[in-house]
Amino acid sequence: MSKDLDEDLLVVARALLNLLTQHGWSLGTAESVTGGMVGEAITAVPGASVSYMGGVISYTDREKTALLGVSAELLKQYGAVSAEVAEAMAQGCRERLNVQVGLAATGVAGPTLDDRGMPVGTVFVACARPRACTVERLLLDGNRRHIRVESTRAALRLAIRLLTATLPGAEEMT
Repeated sequence: MSKDLDEDLLVVARALLNLLTQHGWSLGTAESVTGGMVGEAITAVPGASVSYMGGVISYTDREKTALLGVSAELLKQYGAVSAEVAEAMAQGCRERLNVQVGLAATGVAGPTLDDRGMPVGTVFVACARPRACTVERLLLDGNRRHIRVESTRAALRLAIRLLTATLPGAEEMT
């Protein structure tokens, strides 16, 4: 287990995977600020491949466009660290990986502001599922590692909350 993962992340990832498996849904991830940590937490759980199809680490605008289909115009208008881009990443992940659930994270881990002056600790996590996408904005304190870990935790928990509300009988899973 990576030193960046704590036991709580594994518990949350396991709960998400159990929920997905019970309902036969698949998951993909689109990560920027977390740099693959969401996928790492998920794949640390034995049997993750039943529901987790893979992920994209799109650290630059070019990769967000090429790999996830995020429009260059959207990136230019709102910037990579925005609710609009987080939603487009999650939706692009669903489409490109052919999954029911796309989970995305984009933000500023620091140590400096992004190119638009967005403060360190500003993160957007998004969860796209059939006919809906929800985005949450986080304002986190701490160092780079802490921001990445808390962004990962927030993304996993967002997916659990939304799927619990979406899937019949899911409330019994968490």
